[in-house]
Amino acid sequence: MKLQEIKKIAKTGGIKAGNMKKAELIHTIQGAEGNFDCYGSAVSGFCDQLNCIWRDDCLVVSVKQ
Repeated sequence: MKLQEIKKIAKTGGIKAGNMKKAELIHTIQGAEGNFDCYGSAVSGFCDQLNCIWRDDCLVVSVKQ
């Protein structure tokens, strides 16, 4: 997901994105929604959060780390 799309999601949730980087902004959104702020932390490409809107992008980021 592109940063502009993420900023729109943040704005609808009342979050001011400012100069936050992508991962930081997603963590903030996840926390505000009452979810784990786990974006980018999938171990060995495994994630059991099948309904997470960040999942596909997260798994790509996790594998690169």
